[in-house]
Amino acid sequence: MNATYDNSKQLAARRQALKAALSELGDLRPGQLTARFRKCGKPNCHCATAGDPGHGPSFSLTRVVAGKTVTRIIPAGPAVAQTQAQLEEYRRFRALSHELVEVSEALCEASLKHPPAAADAAQKKGSKKTSRLRSRTKSKR
Repeated sequence: MNATYDNSKQLAARRQALKAALSELGDLRPGQLTARFRKCGKPNCHCATAGDPGHGPSFSLTRVVAGKTVTRIIPAGPAVAQTQAQLEEYRRFRALSHELVEVSEALCEASLKHPPAAADAAQKKGSKKTSRLRSRTKSKR
């Protein structure tokens, strides 16, 4: 965990802050945006000259869905900036959720080491006798 927390109150406060930050997230999507340049193959085209990157850029968004790589073409222009913002929001989501799991795990560990005082008072204070099962068979007369 990045920060060191010395008590349960700090952990609980951090958990609440993380939940609030998660609720404020905007549109998000996983994947990687890649700019691609292509060569058309025509000998007289500018892309055939040495050092020319080619036609483009065209942008593709690649991600894995159910174990398969899926690629989607993103049109140039405002859609690229929008997709980049969504990808950044997804990275933020991953970081926040990872930290939330760490803080929650630390809270669980702290509660195991130091059980709340109310838990001791709430213990059952019934009879110390053990219950006996009664036989349901009829006696032979």
